[in-house]
Amino acid sequence: MKTLKRKEYKKLLEPMQHELVAMARWARHSDQRIVIVLEGRDTSGKGGTIKAITEHLDTRQCRVVALPKPSEREQDQWYFQRYVAQLPARGEIVLFDRSWYNRAGVEKVMGFASDAQVEDFLKQAPAFEKLLVDDGIVLCKYWLTTDQAQQEERFAERLHDPLKAWKLSPIDVEARERYDEYTRAREAMLEATHTPHAPWTLVEFNDQRRGRLTLIRHLLDRLPDVHVPEEKPVFPALPDEPGKERYGTLEPIPLYDTRADG
Repeated sequence: MKTLKRKEYKKLLEPMQHELVAMARWARHSDQRIVIVLEGRDTSGKGGTIKAITEHLDTRQCRVVALPKPSEREQDQWYFQRYVAQLPARGEIVLFDRSWYNRAGVEKVMGFASDAQVEDFLKQAPAFEKLLVDDGIVLCKYWLTTDQAQQEERFAERLHDPLKAWKLSPIDVEARERYDEYTRAREAMLEATHTPHAPWTLVEFNDQRRGRLTLIRHLLDRLPDVHVPEEKPVFPALPDEPGKERYGTLEPIPLYDTRADG
């Protein structure tokens, strides 16, 4: 299948983003709580997918959660505790850019969690997710799959792009040499946590644009197709001529002159 060009991708994405806005309106209207978990290897495309989903949504309703490594206090808590604090309230949508599944992935492969801790997690995760679903949360779990050759190309692109180099870390350098270990860890995770109440959906992301469209289409199709009319405010005519901004004793800085770039 040919790689999707940017112009075609944008054309296909726009109507889906309209549907996402309508979905968010339904969630707010029905007090629905939605959790979207995005997992995958480094460079798989989680960030770009989250941007495509949230680009036109209200940030007061839709939040992205990307937690740093746990603090000393959090390490002494129940493992799921810091994730519980991030769950949505009524009418909210939360996207996890990596989630509690860190324990079965990077923590396992890089030795940040013991075998016993990982085993306990794989037993507890289905029960934890059952509690969420039973309480009415819509839980959508996606794993973005990427071949190693594609991952290598993206690592190289980041390395040589000053605007993307910040994404790289020493862990990335070590993790890229453990591709097979991550595969085995993922397979064990899927076997233990792919359940009827919280199934995993795997999406191929060798072509990230096509992968985003596939994932968003699947997400929209699994949610109820309920139309909630859009309530637009009424703007009456102004009683006077439109006013001009007043600055008082301060003046704005000069506008950027594009001719300076020439």
